[in-house]
Amino acid sequence: MDSKIEIVTKVPASKKLQQADAKALLKGASRLIVAKGKKVSEFTLGARVADDTVAAMLGPTGNLRAPTAVVGKTVVVGFNDATYTGVFG
Repeated sequence: MDSKIEIVTKVPASKKLQQADAKALLKGASRLIVAKGKKVSEFTLGARVADDTVAAMLGPTGNLRAPTAVVGKTVVVGFNDATYTGVFG
């Protein structure tokens, strides 16, 4: 992928982000894309964020899945090549 991506905030893997952190990432977002392997789920976000939406962002340990990126009003959690190409184009 040959995009010009500017990283504004980088969080080390040693800092475990959990449910409250995941929910905070969604403030101001209108779309959430969660990739788990080949499965990609997309959520349209409104004023109230449903618990199952936040749960989709978390791994089995309850921590936010990586990588996580915020691009404009879109939050992308997990990695899927086609998704990243579409979002970061």
